[in-house]
Order: sequence, then C-alpha cells, then structure tokens
Amino acid sequence: MKIQDILRTLQLSGQNPCVLTGSEVYFAASAPYKTIFSPINGVELGAVQMADDAGYEHAIHTAEAAFDVWRKVPAPKRGEIVRQIGDALRTKKEALGALVTLEMGKIYQEGLGEVQEMIDICDFAVGLSRQLYGLTMHSERPDHRMYEQWHPLGTVGIISAFNFPVAVWSWNAMIAAVCGNVSIWKPSEKTPLTAIACMNIIHDVLKRNDLPEGVFGVVVGDAQIGQKMAADVRIPLISATGSTRMGKAVAETVARRLGRSLLELGGNNAIIISEHADLNIAIPATLFGAVGTCGQRCTSTRRLIVQDSVYDEVKQKLLNAYRSLRGRIGNPLEDGTLIGPLIDQMAVSLMQKTLHDVQAEGGTVLFGGEVLEGNYVVPALVEVENHYASVQHETFAPILYLIRYKTIEEALAIQNGVPQGLSSAIFTNHLRESEYFLSAQGSDCGIANVNIGTSGAEIGGAFGGEKETGGGRESGSDAWKAYMRRQTNTINYSTALPLAQGIKFDL
Repeated sequence: MKIQDILRTLQLSGQNPCVLTGSEVYFAASAPYKTIFSPINGVELGAVQMADDAGYEHAIHTAEAAFDVWRKVPAPKRGEIVRQIGDALRTKKEALGALVTLEMGKIYQEGLGEVQEMIDICDFAVGLSRQLYGLTMHSERPDHRMYEQWHPLGTVGIISAFNFPVAVWSWNAMIAAVCGNVSIWKPSEKTPLTAIACMNIIHDVLKRNDLPEGVFGVVVGDAQIGQKMAADVRIPLISATGSTRMGKAVAETVARRLGRSLLELGGNNAIIISEHADLNIAIPATLFGAVGTCGQRCTSTRRLIVQDSVYDEVKQKLLNAYRSLRGRIGNPLEDGTLIGPLIDQMAVSLMQKTLHDVQAEGGTVLFGGEVLEGNYVVPALVEVENHYASVQHETFAPILYLIRYKTIEEALAIQNGVPQGLSSAIFTNHLRESEYFLSAQGSDCGIANVNIGTSGAEIGGAFGGEKETGGGRESGSDAWKAYMRRQTNTINYSTALPLAQGIKFDL
C-alpha cells in the first residue's frame, strides 16, 4: 500500500506529505507546525499543527460541553456507540496498521495487532457497559436501604507514548467512554498522525449518531501540554504512559491539586529459565520479548535469568537465534522482516551509551549492538550481573542481559531486585517452582506469567505494574473503577429518624 493511499484512506490527505490544520484538530490558525518523519527511511509523512494555549482551552471547553450530553446517555447506549467505533476500526484496520508501522517503525504484523487491540477493547467495553455494578448493603437502622453506585468523573486526560501510538490510548478512552466520561488525548509528539487518524474514524461515528465530537478529543503538543493537563483541575483523572521520570513529575503535579493519576511507567522485565524449562518454547518467547518492536515495548524482556545447569545451552541457542536475525532487520512493511528501526537517532545513541557503560561495569557483549544505516541496529546479547547500574535502568532498545542463578530463591531475588515491577515470567514444568513464582513471596510484578513471555498482554486482564512502574491498572478486569467515582447512598423509607451507632439526639 502506497503512503498516499494510506493517508487518503484515513482522511489525512491525498498528498504526501499531508498538512493537517485546525479543521482536523482543535488549534488556532497561528499555532506552529511539526513535521513528522518516518523512522523507517526518513520520509516526510506530514506536518501537524501543535496546540497553543488557545487551542488547549478550546479542547477543554469542547470536552466539558460534550460531557453534559454524554453523561446523560444510558451506559448501554454508550456501549452501542463504542461498538460502532470498533466496527469502523475493523474497516480501516489495514490502513491504520500500516500507518502505525510508517510512523512508529514496528513491523506491519505488529501494527495490525495494535489495531486489533483497539477493536478488542471496544468489544470488551460494549459488554462492560451493562456491567457497571454497585453493591447493596444491609443497614443497621430499621427501614433503611443502603447501596453504592458509580458515576463518571468528567474529562479524562490521556497521555500516551510513541511505542504503542493507538492501543494504550484506546484502553483508556473506550473504558472511560462507556463509564460516561469524555477524554482529551495528548499523543506522543513523535506519533501524532495515528492519533488524528483515530479521531477522524471516531468523529464520523459520533456525527452519524448526532453526538458531539468532544466526547473524544486530541491535543498534539510537547511536554508543556502534558504539564498543563496534569495541573488542570478541570481534568479529574490523568492517565499517563511513559518513563518513570515523566510519571513522577505527572504524579507530583496531579497530587498537588488532589487529582487522580493512573500511571503506566517503566519496565525492567525478566524471564526466569529453570532447569525444568521446555527450551523449545522458552527460546522463541525470549527472542520475541527481547527484539519484538525493536525492544521498544514497556513489557520487552530486558533480563534473562538462567539456571546454572542449563545456562551454557541457553546461551548457545540464543547466540544461534540472534545470528539468524541479521537478515531479518529492515523495512517493517516488507514481508519477512522481524525487526524494524528504533524510533529516532536519540534512541540509537542511548543504546550505544548503555552498551558502553555496561561494558565499563564488567559486562561482556556476546553479540550485536552495531548501528546499521539510519535508525537500524543489531540486537545485543550481553552477560552481566544484576547489580550493575546499567542493568537497574530500563533502556528502550533491544538489549538482552544474561544472568546466572543457582536456586529458585536466588532467581526471584534477582528478578525482584530492580526498581521497576511491570511484567515477569518463568519457564518451568515444575509445579512447585511455578506456584512459588506466583505466590506472595514470588514475583513482585503486576504481571506474572508461566511458560509464556513477558510481552503480549491480553485486554481481558488488568494491565499495569508496581514500584516505579506506577501502580496503575488499565484495560480489563475491574480497571473501569479508576474512571468513576463511588457514591454510597442511604434511603430512609420510615417515618422515624434513627441515628447510626444508636446515638440519641432528642430535642
């Protein structure tokens, strides 16, 4: 599919590059433009108008006006609108998946998978729209009834990262929508075209149903826009995905105004390979986790903790697998490519710095790490010890650290011995090892898998992590409660006024 055809299908432009102005997004005519280049080959994809103060205020007011309408729509009817959004995404899946690849650099199959995640969360949200359950409680007072119910918060601010330019936003936006909220989305300034394409698809659905476009809004801007959102008392909840450094700043700002924050931050994810593991599945899972999306997933496998008796065998199998990858690095739109580019030259430089630093600490690069043309790199395999400063930090690049262990207790201590706590996995066919891994004394991560890797979460479960990962939960399970306010109701249907705890207050 040609770039022009992709842009035209998604209502971005019939030209290459496209120029998006105030008719597509909420910005004043005087606001500056940012040119977007593909990390694949540096081709200019378009120019997007950045939000200024007037544009930001317009987005807020538009969202607030839409909330007055949207919160009155019955939840199952809101679910019907989200169902239509899911169907609209199905019709544009190939084009939108290709745009994800063009703008972010992940392989086309992963781009399609990301759009499928959006469709899946729409399906989940449709069912959820009829299941926003509260509880009933027995009152201690006669002829009284107690229950709780859930109400929407208002405007939800969503700050997303470049590595999943559309999926993680949809986890928040679709759940928030069926809960009765409206949303304002600040996409990564590195990947704004996919955000605007999503808005075009969604706003067509809203228009057909005579609903205000402000139910789903977008502001494209730099970090200052994110800071403005975090400080804005008109946005009761900020859901932010990104680095731990960014998340701490958002959390501090939101907490200062006693707002709510939902944080999905850094990961430093580990796979434990036991001597009881099936290496026929452990090695492919490790490979996908480490080099998929060129190591730019928050759930990417960063550390491989291998039992001493199988360490040499695992290392050799990985070396063989990594060598076979050299010919699979390239244009992510082409068939057969497994590894696309890093997002930009800054990411390339950071990978090189990390490899330099880890070697200075005593690590040994077993394979890879070379910079190819443009933003392309060879995934690296490095022997280390867990306490190295470089290993303790997340590097958003395809670097896999190999670490030995002797006992399962030591393996868990190594896995948990980093500041982050997002995703974790163990490969073992030993029942006691797997149960120990999943116990309260096992993995301290928000996600703990047995015989599957760290990467590739399904939308049915709550997604998120502990410690410096932020503690947030998005997507499935009961994550919807983060987007609502709980209200306890007591109804007195008697002619008396008894007080709780038997208090007497006679006049």
